[in-house]
Parts: sequence; structure tokens; C-alpha cells
Amino acid sequence: MRLNEDCRNGEEKENDRGSLPLSLPQLKLVVGYALTSKKVKSFLQPKLEGLARRKGILFVAIDHQKPLAEQGPFDIVLHKLTGEAWGRILEDYREKHPEVTVLDPPDAIQHLYNRQSMLKDVADINLCDSYGKIGVPKQLVITKDSSAIPDAVSKAELTLPIAKPLVVDGTAKSHELSLAYDAFSLSKLDPPIVLQEFVNHGGLLFKVYIVGEAIKVVRRFSLPDVDKRELRKNAGVYRFPRVSCAAASADDANLDPGIAELPPRPLLERLAKELRRRLGLLLFNIDIIREHGTRDRYYVIDINYFPGYGKMPGYEHIFTDFLLGLVQSKYKRLLSNT
Repeated sequence: MRLNEDCRNGEEKENDRGSLPLSLPQLKLVVGYALTSKKVKSFLQPKLEGLARRKGILFVAIDHQKPLAEQGPFDIVLHKLTGEAWGRILEDYREKHPEVTVLDPPDAIQHLYNRQSMLKDVADINLCDSYGKIGVPKQLVITKDSSAIPDAVSKAELTLPIAKPLVVDGTAKSHELSLAYDAFSLSKLDPPIVLQEFVNHGGLLFKVYIVGEAIKVVRRFSLPDVDKRELRKNAGVYRFPRVSCAAASADDANLDPGIAELPPRPLLERLAKELRRRLGLLLFNIDIIREHGTRDRYYVIDINYFPGYGKMPGYEHIFTDFLLGLVQSKYKRLLSNT
């Protein structure tokens, strides 16, 4: 924590950099952020920055043109940039500044940038209790040779596979979804891809936001159910529009209660706890669907690091409480060791 006196003593240094204002008597916590311009716009909304200042939190942009070690001091570094060079910079910074919390470790984030490894931990958990069962859809990874896709799909006994890019790099293209109706169309897909078996889910998904130990669930309209009897009447590749944006919110829609009912809280808490431990991440979201016609059969279809929290109702309160809790916990541990 940057206590009041510490901040005032560092005024000259901070103002040489032009990062911090001259008088910050309420300052408790400094969060350096390295985000894309798009992420800055969606995440650092006025309601977040205003509440953060009232709680003694200051967000400071990290200058990509200057060495990270020469900036700060920070209590927390918040980031969502890709690339090996940035990863090395952060790892070096973490090693030299263990007192700073980096959200999240670059090597842990990397796990979610590949759809082959992304869902492995969910499959390994094999979560099943009295509240329901959570698994992953059957999937197949194709790295090259699109002509071999029809045979591979047949051998894997995949029915109605949805094609997703293998690598998640933050671009719109990495979130494209395609459905190939027939074997000939499968050979027209562009590897590297993951083919994930489509599960009818009533056109609704549950976006489960994780912020530390906090969990917030929102409903989003999703892909419509597919009548497999109609498949023979279709051919070609259908590219779905992106559906899980804020405009697709289904929280206020008049839905069938059997479809709209949220997954049981205890089930989500168990899943979130296991994934936090296995992934080593504190900021992510899980896209979950419930198989249409069932009450307790759930599938995780995607996991995203540092998702669009700005679309989450009340995110400014949840996130600021999370940041303060992180540093307060670290401060208490330091006191207990003295």
C-alpha cells in the first residue's frame, strides 16, 4: 500500500513522470495498467474510475515506450497484452518486484490462449454432485490438412461440430464460429481449428464472471438449437454472428423458466474454486450452457482471461472491493510475519 505520507514524499518523482497529481491525501492503492485502447475504453469507464478514487484507488497507465522497472511504484499491475516480449518483461518485473501483485501471471494466462488446453482442466475436474454435472463437449483439434477433416470427424463420432479457431489472440477473428453441415463443407474449413460438438441449449448461455472469489452470473442469448432432422436439407458452411455481447443480454427477457433458471450457486462456487487453483488465475469468465431438456447437465464451452467486465452489472463495486482486498490481505500477511 502507498500510504498517504509515502505518496506525498514521492510527489516530485511522480510528477517528473507526469503520472500522478500533486495532492493525493486519500491515496491508498496504485494500480498500473497495460491494456489495449479498446480494453481501456470498455473497462476504465467513468463510474469505475470515480468509485475507485473515492475508495483511494488510482489507475495509472503504463507507458509502453519506457522500461516497466522505471515506472511506479505500483501495488498492482493489471494487464491484458499479448506477445512473448511483453510476457518476458512482466516475468522479469515479477522476479525483481515480488511485493507487486501482477494480475495475472503471463504463463498462466497463456493456458487460455489455446482452445486445446483451455478446457482440459474442466474435463479433469469432472465435477458431479447433487446439484448437477459439469463437463465439456466432445472436441477434436485439427492443426493442418483440411482435406482430412471429414474422416477425422467420422472417426471421432462428432455430430454437428462447431468450428472455432485454435488460438485465442483477442482479435474478432479468433471468436468466429462456423457450422459445417456436411462432409464436403468440413473440408473447406481453415485449420488450425477446434471442432466442438454442438449441444442444444435453448439458445441461452450463462456467462460466469470470476473476480477473485466473487462470482457474478449473467444470461446471454446464444446460438439457436439445431434440429438434426433438418441437417439433410442444408449444405455449406454457416458462419455465426458473434452473440455474447452486451446487446445480447437475456436477463430481462421473457424466457421459459426451465431455460432461464441459473445454474445452482454451490455448483458454480465449486467449479470457480477448482479453476482458480488449477489455472492460477483470478480474473476470468466461464461460458456455460445447460443441455436443452435437462435440469442439471452443464457444459463449459469457453474460458476467457480478463473478459469484458464493463458489461457485468455492478462491476465497479466488485472490482474495486477485489483490488482493495488483495492489497489488504498482503499487508496483513506482512504484519503477521514481523
